[in-house]
Amino acid sequence: MKWLFALLLAVVIFGSAAFFGYHIIVKPELAVRAEKSGEVPDEPRIDSSLPEFQAAAKLREEGKLADARVALTAYLQKYPNAPRAEEAKDLLGDVNIAILLSKYPSPEKEDYVVKSGDVLARVANKMKTTPELIMRTNNLSGTMLRIGDRLLISHPQFSLFIQRKAQTVVLLDKGVFFKRYKVQTVKLGPKQAPQITTKVAEIFAWRDGKRVGFGTKEYVGSFRWIRLAAPGYYLYPEPTPNMAEPGGVPPPPTGLGMAAADVEELSGLVNSKTAVTITD
Repeated sequence: MKWLFALLLAVVIFGSAAFFGYHIIVKPELAVRAEKSGEVPDEPRIDSSLPEFQAAAKLREEGKLADARVALTAYLQKYPNAPRAEEAKDLLGDVNIAILLSKYPSPEKEDYVVKSGDVLARVANKMKTTPELIMRTNNLSGTMLRIGDRLLISHPQFSLFIQRKAQTVVLLDKGVFFKRYKVQTVKLGPKQAPQITTKVAEIFAWRDGKRVGFGTKEYVGSFRWIRLAAPGYYLYPEPTPNMAEPGGVPPPPTGLGMAAADVEELSGLVNSKTAVTITD
């Protein structure tokens, strides 16, 4: 047993000497050499914002959407350049949409009771919103309204900010970030102005190679397109392996290809008054 004790003692002594020798002599010398050569050694970075991000994400998982929105907004204001900032933006966008396109109660929604003579288009015009947004918010399967129905009405003021190089379409509400969408394909002419100010010109739908109107039975399950007033700018559903030509219509010569679900979602949020800014 004495030999085992001697061996352990030697390991402790020489191991400790090696540890302190490295941290006191070798590591500082390596740092000096790296500094002289212009190299910056990688040091582990501690993300001090992580607990706040995790707390906000947990609120989302628990279905506490309003609290999650407040927490994520505060997180992004406090840590705009944090490692999780981009993830927080995407999560905030999902929360904003989940609140908007559902009967989830929120301060920005107004109650409306359907009266005699009300039709969806008239209610939308009166309440300064869109028929499709009313349908989505209230989970309506059709355009018919019944007297006494209670509707939740939102009044967002959306605008679009398109970044060509970053390939993103950012949806803003009253100038504040609401959600962003990924552009999959950019097909534009070679000469593009650094910044274009325009608006949404038209929203339409395709199904089986034909344009279909809002409120028709063919509209459900159709593929949406958004045409901007700037020449050559369409937001269209990008073909997939399972659907080579969404809606039976090939993509236009120029425009921005996006996931079909994203174009459909956007088409229900914007209208002909929606301002659009396009930059590099």
